[in-house]
Amino acid sequence: MAAPLTVIKLGSSVVADDGGVLRRDGLAALCGTVADARHDGRRFVVVSSGAIARGVEALGLPARPVSIDGLQAASAVGQGRLFREWDDLFAAHGVLAAQVLLTLYDLGDREAFVNARATLTRLLAYDAIPVINENDTTTTDEISFGDNDLLAAQVAIMLGASRLVLLTSTDGLFTADPTSDPDARLVAEVTDPARALTDHDVGTTTSSLGTGGMRSKVLAAEMAAAAGISTVVASGLRPDALRRVVAGEPEGTRFVAGEPRFSSFKLWLRYAKPAQGTIVVDDGAARALTVRETSLLPVGVVAVTGDFKVGDAVEIACDGRTLGKGISGYASGGLRRVMGERTDRVRELLPQSPAEAIHRDRLVLY
Repeated sequence: MAAPLTVIKLGSSVVADDGGVLRRDGLAALCGTVADARHDGRRFVVVSSGAIARGVEALGLPARPVSIDGLQAASAVGQGRLFREWDDLFAAHGVLAAQVLLTLYDLGDREAFVNARATLTRLLAYDAIPVINENDTTTTDEISFGDNDLLAAQVAIMLGASRLVLLTSTDGLFTADPTSDPDARLVAEVTDPARALTDHDVGTTTSSLGTGGMRSKVLAAEMAAAAGISTVVASGLRPDALRRVVAGEPEGTRFVAGEPRFSSFKLWLRYAKPAQGTIVVDDGAARALTVRETSLLPVGVVAVTGDFKVGDAVEIACDGRTLGKGISGYASGGLRRVMGERTDRVRELLPQSPAEAIHRDRLVLY
C-alpha cells in the first residue's frame, strides 16, 4: 500500500510579500517540516504560486501587470527564480525537488492527464518532491486555476492524495470578513463545502499579487471532498501551522472528506474537462438519466448550444437546471440535425452516427 500523500498548495501571498520579495524564512521552515515528515514514510507534492510575483520584483515593476502578455512575461522571468529557491531550500535537507509546469490543457485532455499522472507518480517513486505551478507563459487564461487552488485540488484527485492543504495569508474560513467584522469567528470544521459558500462570508478578496480568495479555496475543498480527500485551509505565515496540520493537530479550517462517489474517469470529467457547450433535454430524458441511469439518446434532446466536436465535454440541462456533464458522441451540428428523432430515423439521417448522444459510461451526474 502506498504511503499517505499530502498535496500542499502555497498562495502568492505566502510565497512572497506584496512587493514580490520572497518570504524565504517561511519557505525554509516549510521545507524542514516536509523533510522531517518524510522520515515517517509520508509523501508530499507542493503546488506553488508566486512565479508572477517573483517576476514583478525582478523586473522592478510597480504592480502586477494586467495584460496577459505582461503577466506571461513576468512569469517567464520569475518561474526559474522561484524554482531555484525551492530547489536550494529542499536540497538543504537532502531532498530532491522536481519542477513540473501544467496547463489547463494538460488536465482537460484525457491522454495528457494520464501522462501527467504517470510522470508525477514516477517522481514520487524516485523519492523526489514535485513542485508544481501553472505554466503561465503559455496558458491563454492565466487565472484559470484561481491562484492554483483548483490546480492543487485536481492534482490531489489525480494522485489519489489523502489530504489537501491550502496555505494562505489568513487563518482559515471565518463566519464573516475578519478584516471588517470584529465578531468574525474561525470555522474549525466544515462538513458541507457547498453549503459553506452560502453560510459564510466567502469573498474573493486577494493580495495585490494573487488571483485566488477564499471562494476558490472552498471550491477546491468541495472538489477534493467528492474524491474522498480532506482539506485544511490554514495560515502559511505562521511558522508552526503546517507542522500542526501534518501532525493531525487542530489548525485552521478542516473540510471533512466525503464518501468517494465517482471513478477516476468521472472525477476527471466533472472537474478537469471544460464543457464546450450544452445539451438541453426534455423531462423524460432527464428522468431516464437520473433515475434509470441510462444513456442519453437524440430523441430526448430539445436544444443544443455551443460549438463542439465529437469527444468534447458538454453539460446536460433540463428546465434551467444543470444535470451533469458528458462526452458527446456527436458534433454540435450533427446533433442539431437529429435531435428529437428516434434511433431508426437517426440512422437514416446519419448512418455512421452512434445510437447514443452521450453514453452512460461517459457521463457524470451532479
